[in-house]
Amino acid sequence: MAGFVPLGDASRRPARYPLITLLIILVNCYVFLMELGGGDRFVYKWSAIPVLILFHHRWITLFTSMFMHGGWLHIVGNMIYLWAFGPAIEDAMGRGRYLLFYFAGGLIAMSAQVFANPYSDIPNLGASGAIACVMGAFIVTYPGDRIRSLFFIFVFFQIAWVPAAFLIGFWFLMQLVHVGSVANVQSGGVAYIAHVAGFIFGVVTARFISNPRRTKWRTYSN
Repeated sequence: MAGFVPLGDASRRPARYPLITLLIILVNCYVFLMELGGGDRFVYKWSAIPVLILFHHRWITLFTSMFMHGGWLHIVGNMIYLWAFGPAIEDAMGRGRYLLFYFAGGLIAMSAQVFANPYSDIPNLGASGAIACVMGAFIVTYPGDRIRSLFFIFVFFQIAWVPAAFLIGFWFLMQLVHVGSVANVQSGGVAYIAHVAGFIFGVVTARFISNPRRTKWRTYSN
């Protein structure tokens, strides 16, 4: 087993503390604690279940499901990725635009996953689609930045500086590879369709939302 865990942008220092990114992480953690206390009843009430959205119009769950997770590894992994890429995009867009961008990307991603299989009764949940949106924005805004990453092969670990275009591009390629193999699975799994939809939304819209003056400031190398 081998891979990269992104730890942060090594080429850029945000002008302001990434308050919105931090708040999103805290809300995700709070909701996850509520999940642990509420159990299956909480999950089925607030996650996006396609058939219930189709026939009972539970549209609010497209939003609430963005803050829920299937386990400790799920939420820890998602929050690591958000903290690695979110601050630079928050700085590029400004806090208000970034928050709206994050929510819009998450809704688009979750909707794509749900309506790809509208008669499913399997709960869909997770911040992955919204985070994929942030990653899509990052690859078009800062493709040349280096991402400080934890590279691992089995039990061997090393810090590496990986170009954003390579790291995010490889991640997206893996999502595309897996979409066809899981699109019709009825027993659950990773929401690859949400990842792809969120990423594409981020790529397409980031240029129109980011402030060009902000993206050229506060760079450094190491």
